[in-house]
Amino acid sequence: VRSFTNDPSSGVRAPGTFAGIMEKLSYLKSLGITAIELMPVFEFDETRDKRVYNGKTLLDYWGYNTVSFFAPNTSYASTDEYNHEGVELKTLIRLLKENDIEVILDVVFNHTAEGNENGPFISFKGFDNNIYYMLTPEGYYYNFSGCGNTMNCNHPMVQEMIVQCLHYWVEDYHVDGFRFDLASILGRDEDGSPMKSPPLIHRLAFDPLLGDVKLIAEAWDAGGLYQVGEFSACKRWAEWNGKYRDDIRSYLKGDLWCAEDALKRITGSPDLYGGDYLGYESSINFLTCHDGFTLHDLYCYNNKHNGDNGWNNTDGTNDNRSWNCGFEGETSDPEICALRERMMRNAIAVLMTSRGTPMILSGDEFGNSQKGNNNAYCQDNEISWLNWNDLDKNRDFFDFYKKMIFFRKKHPAIRRDLLPAQSGFPFISTQVIHREEQGGKAEQAAIGVCFAGYDKRRGRDDIVFLAINAFWKSVELDLPMIPGSGVWQITVNTCAEDGESFYRRPRPTQGKFLMQPRSVCIFTALYIDEGFRTD
Repeated sequence: VRSFTNDPSSGVRAPGTFAGIMEKLSYLKSLGITAIELMPVFEFDETRDKRVYNGKTLLDYWGYNTVSFFAPNTSYASTDEYNHEGVELKTLIRLLKENDIEVILDVVFNHTAEGNENGPFISFKGFDNNIYYMLTPEGYYYNFSGCGNTMNCNHPMVQEMIVQCLHYWVEDYHVDGFRFDLASILGRDEDGSPMKSPPLIHRLAFDPLLGDVKLIAEAWDAGGLYQVGEFSACKRWAEWNGKYRDDIRSYLKGDLWCAEDALKRITGSPDLYGGDYLGYESSINFLTCHDGFTLHDLYCYNNKHNGDNGWNNTDGTNDNRSWNCGFEGETSDPEICALRERMMRNAIAVLMTSRGTPMILSGDEFGNSQKGNNNAYCQDNEISWLNWNDLDKNRDFFDFYKKMIFFRKKHPAIRRDLLPAQSGFPFISTQVIHREEQGGKAEQAAIGVCFAGYDKRRGRDDIVFLAINAFWKSVELDLPMIPGSGVWQITVNTCAEDGESFYRRPRPTQGKFLMQPRSVCIFTALYIDEGFRTD
C-alpha cells in the first residue's frame, strides 16, 4: 500500500494510504488490470525490528509480522480518526469493485509477530502457547517460516481462528480472494511434518462462505517444502507458479537448454497442472513480485545489491536468473539501454501470451527500479517507493505494456480452449524455430507456440503465434501455413527496425520471416475476406 503512492512524485493528497490508492483509481483502470493484490494490510508493528543503518531508519516495512488478524493496519489510514482505517479500506474495496477490479489480500497465517522463545509476547503465547505454535520436544519454536515461529495451523482451534478470520474479511470487507504467504506451512502437522491430506487446506477449499472466493497459495516455505504443482488436489486452489518465473527468466536471458521447460510454462505448465482436478487455471504466471528484482532491475543487475539492508549483502536470494546486458547497474550507453528495454518487452510479451493467469509487479509497467535491491523488506524510502516520474520517462514502454494487456484480452485462444479451429490447427502446438550448437549439443535457440480455436463470439478462428529468439544472432522463421485464404499479420516485434514494437495496424507477412537477435514476435491469423484489421 505505502510504496504505491508514498513518493512525492505520485502527486496524491494522501500518500502511502488506502486513500492514496483511491486517487490512482483512474490509472489502474486505464492499465487494464482486473484485480489487485494488496501486500499485508492486517495490523502489524512496523517498529518491531527498528534500527538505524547508514543514517536511514529501517522498519518492518512489508508487514509480514501480523499483530492482529481482524484489524486493518492503522498506519495506512489517511487520518487519525478512530477506526478510520476500516472505513477507508472498505471504501477503497468498494470503489475498486465498482470499476471491475477485484481485491485480493496477502494473508500471513504461517507465523505471527511474536518471534521465538525470546519474545516478544503479545497474544497467542499468552492464550495457549502449546496450541497456537509448533514446538519442539524441548519447548523451542519450529521455524519453518524463517521469522522465529510457526503457527500450528492444523490444530482445530487454530483452524477455526483462520476460517473465522477469512469469513470476517469476506463478509465485512467484501474481498474477492486471498493469497496465502508460505502456504506450505498450512499443510504441516504439529511436529512440522508434511501431511498427506491437510485438514485446513481441504476445509478452506470446501467452505461454503468461501465458495466464490479465490484461494492462491505461495506453495513453498522457508523449511524447504516446495509444492508447486502439488499443493492441493482441489481445483479451488491456484498457485504462484515459481517454476514459470525461473524457467522463463532463464530462457529469455539465453540459457538455451531451458527451452523445453519454457515451452511447458508458456503452454500452461501441463507437467504441473495437467491432472484430472487441476488445469492451467491453477497457474499464476509471474516473472517478478515483491520478493526479488523488479523487471527493470532484472536486466540491469547480475547480482543483488542489498547493502542498504544492513546485513552485508547476505540477505535476499542469489538465484536471480538475471542479466545485466553487459554492464552492472545504471548506464547511459545507448546500445545497452536499448537492449535492456527490448529484454523487458520480451518478458512482458511472453507473459501476456502464456496460458494461465498473469500477475505483474506494480511499477514494472513503467520501469520502476529498486537500485538492485532484491529484498527491500525494510526500506520505507525511495528504494521501495514507486517513482512516478518514470511514467513519463518511459512512456513508450508503458504504452507497450498496456497494449499487451489488451492484446491478451482480445485473443481468447491464449487464455483458454475454445471450440476446435475450423482451420484444423490444434488448440496448442509448439515449434522449434532454430537450433544452435552449444556445449556439444544442439540447443533450441528459438521456439514458437501457436494458440488456436474457433471464437464463436466473432464467428471465426482466433489464431496467435508467439515466436521467441533467445539467441544473440538473427534466425529465420518459417511461419506455419494457414489453410484456405488465411494469411499471417505481425502485430508485435520487440526489435522492429522502425522502433514500433506494437503495430497500430498489423502488417501482413507470409512464408519466411527474419527474427532479430534476442527478440519476440507475435503473429495473428487473418482471412483475406475480412480485410486487414487492428489487433
